[in-house]
Amino acid sequence: MSSPLFEFSTPQLFLTLLIFVWTGFVRSGLGFGGAALGLPLMLFIRDQPLFWLPVIGAHLLFFSALTLRTRLHNVDWVYLRSSSYLIIPAASVGVLGLITLPNEWLLIFIYSVSLFYALMWMLNLAISSNQLWMDRFLLVMGGYVAGTSLTGAPLMVAVFMRNVAAAQLRNTLFVLWFALVSIKMSTFALLGVTLHWQTALLLLPVAAVGHVIGLRVHDAILENDRLFKQVTGGVLVVVSLLGLWSVWSSSK
Repeated sequence: MSSPLFEFSTPQLFLTLLIFVWTGFVRSGLGFGGAALGLPLMLFIRDQPLFWLPVIGAHLLFFSALTLRTRLHNVDWVYLRSSSYLIIPAASVGVLGLITLPNEWLLIFIYSVSLFYALMWMLNLAISSNQLWMDRFLLVMGGYVAGTSLTGAPLMVAVFMRNVAAAQLRNTLFVLWFALVSIKMSTFALLGVTLHWQTALLLLPVAAVGHVIGLRVHDAILENDRLFKQVTGGVLVVVSLLGLWSVWSSSK
């Protein structure tokens, strides 16, 4: 099976495996954030978003379908449908930006968005809204960021948490992620972007380990949500700043 993974050094391959365990863990443990907390780390190994995003997208489609196969009855379809009118068009614009923007701009965008999330989590600040116009703004921005880099989840989750019952939240979000990634992957295929399915397939068992662990500790994470996000946010601040410094240094 031909895959760029076979070109990685042993340390690069080992770190890649650890990162995909982490992304699987976050995705199922929190219900969102696998890409937002994993992609900045992946870019240190190979600084090409268009290499990693199809791999992340393929995994998200697989694990979302796996999680939802017996849970579609517990989805808030009404709110999902009404919010999609704002999210889907914005995500489509974001996908076009991902394909057309220079790689350096994409790196700056991804690390900047990650730094924003990291600071919010580390300082225990919440993205929240109590007004309709702010809800719409966050959904549009979240859709655009998701289309560009698959890291728009925290913006949209802030709105969904207020409008969807807690018992239906994770399942509803998984349906949304499935729809957004389907659009992204279909656009990639239509425009001839390499999907790196061999790499996605090779890394699937690794991500599955993290996914299973995340499912088992989901309730524990929610009970310690503040501590989890503060620690994770602190690490992500360092990663994002190092990433921005690396892009700036290479452009000099």
